[in-house]
Amino acid sequence: MSHDRRRFLATGAAASVLPITSAIAGDGRRDSPVSATRDGGARRTHPIALSTYSLWRFRNDEYRDMDRCIDLADEFGFDGIEFLLYQIGQNELLSRSRRMAYKRRAQRLGLPLMGLSTHQGFVTPDREKRSFNIDRTIAQIEIAYDLGIPVMRVNTGTWGTSKDFDDLMANRGIEPPLPGYTDEDAFPWVIEAFEKCLPTAERCGVVLGLENHWGLGLTPEGILRIVEAIDSPWLQITTDTGNFLEEPYDRLAKLAPRTVLVQAKTYYGGGQWYSLDLDYPRIGRILDEHGYRGWISLEFEGMEDPGTAIPRSLELLRSSFPRDA
Repeated sequence: MSHDRRRFLATGAAASVLPITSAIAGDGRRDSPVSATRDGGARRTHPIALSTYSLWRFRNDEYRDMDRCIDLADEFGFDGIEFLLYQIGQNELLSRSRRMAYKRRAQRLGLPLMGLSTHQGFVTPDREKRSFNIDRTIAQIEIAYDLGIPVMRVNTGTWGTSKDFDDLMANRGIEPPLPGYTDEDAFPWVIEAFEKCLPTAERCGVVLGLENHWGLGLTPEGILRIVEAIDSPWLQITTDTGNFLEEPYDRLAKLAPRTVLVQAKTYYGGGQWYSLDLDYPRIGRILDEHGYRGWISLEFEGMEDPGTAIPRSLELLRSSFPRDA
């Protein structure tokens, strides 16, 4: 399949793995993630990134522009930025020069492009649909490589039996399988699909982080079943703090040993679909106990104005993820 076709497919709709430890030191214009040096000059906090989803969220058109998102991440004082691929849009996605302009803009501001959040769906008995999504995911990996992004968020997909995402959220992420099928049928489909994507991930040096994000990823057991069956350093876990709606801490602890990216939800002003009162210092201790030293990416999902809620969220995450907790 040609690269052009893969780039088109990537626009779909709404070694042991080493932790990502590169952080941007303070530049004198904002609070630095390195408050002081200690043994060997190691930083004291995790680097904190802004997911562009925090601004746009499929609803705030004034924040869809990626240049504006990059500039705001810098102004707020984040250490890096995570792109939501769907936010970029088909035309700009197909323009390599435009993607490179984003990369150049972020580099000039000292903001690493540290993550790419993507969508794909393998939970379907239709082999052609699964093949389409495999090609899409391979194209997305190549885009991450092009942008110099080391970690890419991936999903299992869902059965598609919910009316829409609002309906799925109203049912707390639970949906029935297609008639005549069960989740047990879907696990081999998902495992086979990711196995076909991994050669490209290894060639490009892009770690896939399977998120606890509905579908077969609704439980830690579902996520670990897939990751452990494939048993590759190039497929690990993106841990989303807001996607376990009950008893989150024990469930997050199960994912922590294989986590390569953390997406941290906040809900100032009340959540768009739900709100969770998350104990972030406790989550920080859980990650520290399992040796996680990598990026924390903010996914603000509240109704408060992002201009006030995102700085509040950054302050919360800075205080909750110290390296010497």
